[in-house]
Amino acid sequence: MDYRELAQQILDNIGGKANISKAWHCATRLRFNLKAVDKANTEAIENLDGVITVVQSAGQYQVVIGNSVAKVFEALADLAGLANPDTTPAADTEDAPKQNILNRFIAFISGIFTPFLGALAGAGILKGLLALFVALNWMSVNSGQYKIWYSAGDAIFYFLPVFLAFTASKQLHVNQFVGVSLGAALLYPTLVTVMTNSTTLKFFGIPVVPTTYTSTVIPILLAIWVLSYLEPVLDKIFPESIRNIFTPLLSLLIMVPLTLLVVGPIGGAISNALADGVMGIYNFMPIVAGIIMGAFWQVFVIFGVHWTFVPLMMNNIAKMGYDPLLPILSAAVLSQAGAALGVFLKSKDTKMKALAGSSVLTAIFGITEPTIYGVTLKLKRPFYCAVAGGALGGAIIGAAKVHASSFTLPSLLSLPTYLGQGFMGEVIGLIVAFVVATVLTLLFGVKNDAPATTNVKTPANVDDDTLSAPVEGTIIPLTSVNDEVFASEAMGKGLAIVPSNGEVQAPVDGTITAVYPTGHAIGITSTTGAEILIHIGINTVQLEGKYFETLVKQNETVKRGQVVTKFDADKIKAAGYDTTVMVIVTNTANYAAVMPTDATEADHNAILTLQPQPETTTEGDLAHV
Repeated sequence: MDYRELAQQILDNIGGKANISKAWHCATRLRFNLKAVDKANTEAIENLDGVITVVQSAGQYQVVIGNSVAKVFEALADLAGLANPDTTPAADTEDAPKQNILNRFIAFISGIFTPFLGALAGAGILKGLLALFVALNWMSVNSGQYKIWYSAGDAIFYFLPVFLAFTASKQLHVNQFVGVSLGAALLYPTLVTVMTNSTTLKFFGIPVVPTTYTSTVIPILLAIWVLSYLEPVLDKIFPESIRNIFTPLLSLLIMVPLTLLVVGPIGGAISNALADGVMGIYNFMPIVAGIIMGAFWQVFVIFGVHWTFVPLMMNNIAKMGYDPLLPILSAAVLSQAGAALGVFLKSKDTKMKALAGSSVLTAIFGITEPTIYGVTLKLKRPFYCAVAGGALGGAIIGAAKVHASSFTLPSLLSLPTYLGQGFMGEVIGLIVAFVVATVLTLLFGVKNDAPATTNVKTPANVDDDTLSAPVEGTIIPLTSVNDEVFASEAMGKGLAIVPSNGEVQAPVDGTITAVYPTGHAIGITSTTGAEILIHIGINTVQLEGKYFETLVKQNETVKRGQVVTKFDADKIKAAGYDTTVMVIVTNTANYAAVMPTDATEADHNAILTLQPQPETTTEGDLAHV
């Protein structure tokens, strides 16, 4: 995949850099706050090769890419000239549309946890594995290797307020290093020792509530929120010449004691209330809680509201040492993997089968968005089957009252973090979720997804189809072109021509079924059902129509040899692009064979022969380029 080309296409279709107020990415999605969503061409973005789908949720415009999202975002940031890896220049955010309070809250939570969520997940799995090694007597808690690895796994959780201070300061536009200093002050060894021993400190006679803030979430977020109001006031008080010193000085002088005296205890009280509330509901109806979370967790993911649960789960671990929700969520994740496996086993669509197969593995490891948007939700029925599997698995896990000892992304990898109470219930619940989703999908989840029209008789007077050369030039194998998508023949079989002129002629009698605005490609369906894509040049979509002239319209009937497009090969080459023309039969699967004829020069004689299936031919969808 050409990440830079995909990034450029996405940037063009969301309305350009001028329409971005904020941009960042998570594990699978490019996330945007757009100034005007109506300027984005959603349909065009969804049709881009490399894009799974587009989701609009929680005030965000989300482009689902999959595992290569970081590389696409890196190219996007470079092309758009973003001021830093996550956002556009601050001036660009002033015109951003106002969002409701829920969307702003979700965006805030997403923004503070996303940057280090992978590190949290990895560290959580490491702690779980160490617990497993100790349980199996493979390692002693007194050994050097255990202590060193435990420090590696536990450090991010112990110093969590520092990480949250950094990302929250970024979200609330305050000095990040002042924020980090505030978070670090709460964890300063002297203070931690005093607070742990329940010794009461006094600040000018005012007693400080003895509370430890290691691994906490809400107190530091409240503190940074208060700082976001204090810092602008201090900036206005001090002249610019001394502001960089005196604003941080006064911020720390005020905020550290204010946090220890007021903000921290309030945050602690909120944390305790949330933990007690979650556990009260869970203990009252653990099976119902399991059904609801197991069934609808992926629905929460779709709408982006799953972020609201992350602070709750981390707060539970900080306050109680465990969380009861994370084990249930693993059932929801494994059910999506099971549904994808069902699609893989049942589907007859080659492209869907390949996507479903790869999605099984990614979902097992906790990345479900490509599975949801590319497979289960797209086909609808498998998603419902996954909901059912997740509900049953969640009910079993809820009944067993399984606890997670550490935060990590719910997946099969997180299993060691569930060791202890109800562990066998977790194992059984995950197996049930996976198997039920797979079986239901096999039985009810996949319709007959062979290409759309079947049992259409080949015209009696046609034994085969032939394609003429659309341009004059030298024929080369399709597998030799400098584009992995075309060279892999993933879009269909065909050949390529190095052109000697700039006229593209219809290779068959048929109908124009795809006219691309950039003029670099055209789709034709022949009178006998062959779907043909003529793609002029490699990456020439970036020319945005320069040097191309399309002479036909959508649904226009054309004759073999009729000129349909013109292009200036010399100027395209001068712009640095390869002018090779690809001729591809996109519904290759409908033919017994697609074979080049015996020719070395393309001169408008037959270059491809299409042999129909013995009794029937079918119609597929023209691939989008």
